[in-house]
Amino acid sequence: MSSLPVVPIAPPAPMVPVPLQGAADCSSQVSRFRRFPGARHARRVLCLLPLLLIGVWAADNWRVLHDGARRLTTADPGWLAIGAAFTLLCWVSAAFARQGAIPERLPPGLLLASQFAAGAANNVLPAGLGAHAVTLRFLTGRGIPLARATASLALYSLVKPVAKLLVILVLLATFPTSLGTADLLPDEGTLLPVAGAVAGVGVAVTLVLALVRPLRRPLIDGLRTALTDARLLHTRPARVVALWGGAAGFSLCQAAVLACVGASLGLPVPWPDVLFAYLAASAAVGAVPAPAGIGPVDAALVFTLAAMGAPLPLAAATVVGFRVLTVWLPLLPGALVLSALVRAKVL
Repeated sequence: MSSLPVVPIAPPAPMVPVPLQGAADCSSQVSRFRRFPGARHARRVLCLLPLLLIGVWAADNWRVLHDGARRLTTADPGWLAIGAAFTLLCWVSAAFARQGAIPERLPPGLLLASQFAAGAANNVLPAGLGAHAVTLRFLTGRGIPLARATASLALYSLVKPVAKLLVILVLLATFPTSLGTADLLPDEGTLLPVAGAVAGVGVAVTLVLALVRPLRRPLIDGLRTALTDARLLHTRPARVVALWGGAAGFSLCQAAVLACVGASLGLPVPWPDVLFAYLAASAAVGAVPAPAGIGPVDAALVFTLAAMGAPLPLAAATVVGFRVLTVWLPLLPGALVLSALVRAKVL
């Protein structure tokens, strides 16, 4: 019986991965976009846009800026320096609150710089949109998913007014007889429309979720992400202290700036009353969509200080000086930091 011939078997050829056509197309498109000269020009425009907006805003408010600076020349420089220190602490408090609203650890220096830049952006866009946009871009640039970054903004926006309300309640409990609040607390005729407006907003949101199906899923997913992150953050004491302490500290530091300016101008209103005046006025009309609350909050502050016994011209000068320290002086440095962060691709 003859044996069968042995046929040598060649080794298999090595497997060469073949890239997907879609991935190759996507990679080539990204490469072409990076080589496209318009992208570089667009980034340069974004770097200069904050400075342009600040210039337009300053030109439109030049008379107010000039009058406020002239009034501050007669103020006590020591109190103004203390007010400037409290202004710096506002950004530190905001950075703490932003860190407390996200589980991931953020670089402290860049986080503080982003909040300084966010303050400049917040002064040219209403309802806090500028600060939120800068912070959202900063978070996504650090690798935070968009859903979680948006959830952190929602948590920060929710905690901030609640913390301010808690500070107001603490002030009322600490100084129950000294605060001149009798003429400032809303009566029943004022509270009913506010409650009706809040209920109307709730009904409108419910109707949107029920009727507009394309919005239902992303809103529900975003709410689920926000609740999950909020529950996780409140199991970590360091994040709880940063979030709530930073939010309360921001409001207190802003109020302290107003009190320092009032002391520098000889405002005849005690410190607890000035702190309460700022907190109450900003809580009452802070939701009005004006850049940095300028306008509605200013009018409410002047009215509140005058109701507490301050002469009207001195109350107006105090509010103008407060805006000089918190808005106008940091405006140009903040815009420069914003442009630098955009140029460095941090934002």
